[in-house]
Amino acid sequence: MSKKENKNTKIKEDMIDDVTFESDDEKVEDKTSKKSSKKSDQAQKRIEELETNLADINDKYLRLYSEFDNFRKRNIKERAELQLSASKDLILDILPVVDDFERAIQSFEAHNLSDEAKEGIQLIYNKMMNILKQKGLEVMDVNGKEFDTDLMEAITNIPAPSDDLKGKVVDAIQQGYLMNGKVIRFAKVVVGQ
Repeated sequence: MSKKENKNTKIKEDMIDDVTFESDDEKVEDKTSKKSSKKSDQAQKRIEELETNLADINDKYLRLYSEFDNFRKRNIKERAELQLSASKDLILDILPVVDDFERAIQSFEAHNLSDEAKEGIQLIYNKMMNILKQKGLEVMDVNGKEFDTDLMEAITNIPAPSDDLKGKVVDAIQQGYLMNGKVIRFAKVVVGQ
């Protein structure tokens, strides 16, 4: 072989080596990019897992906070109701005494009591009723009203003295009472037919 051919062959071999080196570099880059893409895929999966976990924890937190807030509101409402009705049992025990006072006041005219005695009993009755009103007791006004089963208990029916009293309360046998808007004792009434 001539020098020229030798030189050409050498150049060709160098070119082949260059091509081989380039392909080896590409292989290294491909391996590196595959490793980095694997790592980025794993990182992306981990990020998604953490985001899902965070969303679940946030949802649980909001639910727990909501439940606690509802519990707190319910507790405040129950306390307020308890305070309003705390004296209910005591007032129910005192109502027969109030009835006796009312009967005594009605019987003043039948018995010849002195004006001072009448005034004294009336004063005691008024004082007791004022205290009970402060505790939330209200007297039902039922005479002449339409009969209402939510507030009244009919003892008997009688023929109505006039047409405008049909289906209405003619007389109250026992006074009814409300406490803070709720019935604690039904009024016992006579209804006209």
